[in-house]
Amino acid sequence: MNIQQLRDALRLYLVMGSPNCGGADPYAVLEAAIAGGITMFQFREKGAGALEGPAKRELGARLRRLCAQHKVPFIVNDEEGLALELEADGIHIGQEDAPAAAVRQRLKNMIVGISAHDPEEAQAALAEGADYLGVGPQYATRTKLDAREVRGPAMIERIRQGGIRLPLVGIGGIDATNAAPVIQAGADGIAVVSAIAAASSPREAAEKLWRIINR
Repeated sequence: MNIQQLRDALRLYLVMGSPNCGGADPYAVLEAAIAGGITMFQFREKGAGALEGPAKRELGARLRRLCAQHKVPFIVNDEEGLALELEADGIHIGQEDAPAAAVRQRLKNMIVGISAHDPEEAQAALAEGADYLGVGPQYATRTKLDAREVRGPAMIERIRQGGIRLPLVGIGGIDATNAAPVIQAGADGIAVVSAIAAASSPREAAEKLWRIINR
């Protein structure tokens, strides 16, 4: 995947696991979200009630097949072993996870996304071989209980002004009411959890976000 294809893939990025679906079937939620226009998917099975062991791998494999069917890049959150087992297209690692440079070295053929909260972390991620950055939290979020302080779209501007041209998504508390400023600040796309996964119609929610970010 070249850099422009990656920018396009990051346009509307759904991050989700079963705890984010409000009791709905994650497969059905993802299917609806794909129909609504999501361009990338990250399997993040974390939080209260998250599946573990074989059940987690089985769900991951089902979602992986669905993404492959629709040519939607499939990313695994944090877990190298799971990413390899599911033959994921990539992995996303946070600042508190495994050293990014070592992951990049081991997963030569995968997309590697790294979370960054400020220009220093963005520069470090670039040096460690990141393919894209996830910058946030843009707004207050309930999905990630250990989230850092809110950065806002201004942080994306600062990272861009610092010369970082890497593909970049804003993440954290983004929904239809506040997505536009994230794109205007210089993000290639938005990454959302609840705005689609917890919506009464994930398809309509995705369609609405797609219209907003492509205005």
